Amino acid sequence: MRLFDTHAHYYDAAFDADRDAVLSSLPAHGVERVVCPGCDLDSSRQSLALSEKYPFLFFAAGLHPENLQGASLSDLDEIRAMAAHPKCVAIGEIGLDYYWVKTPEDRAVSRDFFDAQLSLSEELDLPAIVHDRDAHRDAVELVRAHPKARGVFHCCALSVEDAKTVVELGWHLSFTGNITFQKARRALEVIAAVPLERIMIETDAPYMAPEPFRGRRNDSNYVYRVAETIAQIKGLSTEFVAETAFITGLNLFGLEDPAV
Repeated sequence: MRLFDTHAHYYDAAFDADRDAVLSSLPAHGVERVVCPGCDLDSSRQSLALSEKYPFLFFAAGLHPENLQGASLSDLDEIRAMAAHPKCVAIGEIGLDYYWVKTPEDRAVSRDFFDAQLSLSEELDLPAIVHDRDAHRDAVELVRAHPKARGVFHCCALSVEDAKTVVELGWHLSFTGNITFQKARRALEVIAAVPLERIMIETDAPYMAPEPFRGRRNDSNYVYRVAETIAQIKGLSTEFVAETAFITGLNLFGLEDPAV
């Protein structure tokens, strides 16, 4: 069974003690591809460096809505430069977060950055990795305003209606270990409602480890639990879901199939 963890933050300090051991273990557990998205300039640089060390790891560069303090739109010049690296597969992690970003002024700034980075993804013909927390209407409307942009709503928290809308716009949805939690409901409804070919799997490591590992540091070795849960919802085999998600990830991020 081939697995593609399409979203994991391996530069995070949670991996400082054993980063190489964790990453080196992944291929033996069937994890053949990983995308590590940055959240600011420094983490984007670190993601680039990791991609140069591990052949199966690719990266994305972007400015996260929680990491905009002190940032300038001129920082996108460095994001553009990093995006020219042969192992950069996306602009991200970008988007909107109205849970942590509270004031109207700060939310307006985050919309400006999201809009500019969606424009950058269009300019460079790279997919965007979108973070959307409690900002669904504005996030969907900004995506709609960029018809040439494409990408994925990671750790999808959209309603069924909004999920269908972004899928119709040509976007993808990605799900993480929180779909295994006892109180998970909306994401399961979305998974049931959208085509499997528009779904990818992820860990968002080191966060949101799936059951029965909840509370531990998450890593890509647990991404199979996401595939298992989607398979249960769809009435399919885990192997089929994992392989479909693997191919979907390759296609979105413009990667060659390692088996070919």
